[in-house]
Amino acid sequence: MVIITACSGQPPKKPDHPAPTPRGTLDLKQYIAEFTSGMGPRSGYRAPTGPQQRAVADGVGLFLDGRRAQAGQRLADVGFRIRTLTDQVTGRRYAELADAADTGTATRGWGRVYVDLTAPSRWSVQVPHPVADAHSEDLGVAILRGTPGGVLVLAGAHRAAGQGLAADVAHRRDTVFHAVCDALLKRRLPGVQVHGFADDSVPGYDAVTSTGAGNRGRATGRAVADALDDSGIDACRAWARDCPLEGRTNMQGRAAAAAGVPFLHIEFSRDIRGSSKRISRAADAARTATAAWSTTRQ
Repeated sequence: MVIITACSGQPPKKPDHPAPTPRGTLDLKQYIAEFTSGMGPRSGYRAPTGPQQRAVADGVGLFLDGRRAQAGQRLADVGFRIRTLTDQVTGRRYAELADAADTGTATRGWGRVYVDLTAPSRWSVQVPHPVADAHSEDLGVAILRGTPGGVLVLAGAHRAAGQGLAADVAHRRDTVFHAVCDALLKRRLPGVQVHGFADDSVPGYDAVTSTGAGNRGRATGRAVADALDDSGIDACRAWARDCPLEGRTNMQGRAAAAAGVPFLHIEFSRDIRGSSKRISRAADAARTATAAWSTTRQ
């Protein structure tokens, strides 16, 4: 290690927007799979305090606003750091905002955020139940890869971890996941949240498409549902008929409805999530929404 000190007696001036610490080239799907492989239903989650939630959300918001030095400082207050990586599949560079100690007994389960650095941030894909909804994290990566300008919000613990369902982030507001999604809403970024269900939970359908508690995402929801049908994935449309798992009580969906920002809640069967080919088809259908969002400001 080389340490450089200023000879003038004045501290060296920090750049206004220093680049995040670099990482190598890797397969983003495999990299995230390695992270989620350690998640279990009985460990790996510590409920954050309100100030801790706000610190991570503030850091994410500052990063999206281009204030990267301030973002790094704010995140460091709660043990988070910023790194960059290049996905070898797409060639795109992503910033990873994550807990600096995310393995072993130090794991707090607060999750990670991946920001596409190759285009302005325009939309998000949210994965609240990795592992618990098997391979939903793979689907999240596939959607992120599909359209430039995406932000992936990945929960950091199994939904059954912690006490009293404290880590079931889709149904709670007192989590880092929700605070980060709220920061995205403040910047008017629409989002698609992916979930999973057992094959026999929704007979006759492979997916359930919904706009959650609101209806601002109705047009893009219809387009996604049509694209799913066209790809051989039969979608139940919650705005047109009674469907199970409509996500009306989803907390991120409620917040999006209150903010007037489009939100899609999509459930996929285990059969879809268990096939790389069908995950790719589902992600292609979701691109119907993300591609439209990438060219508009809400």
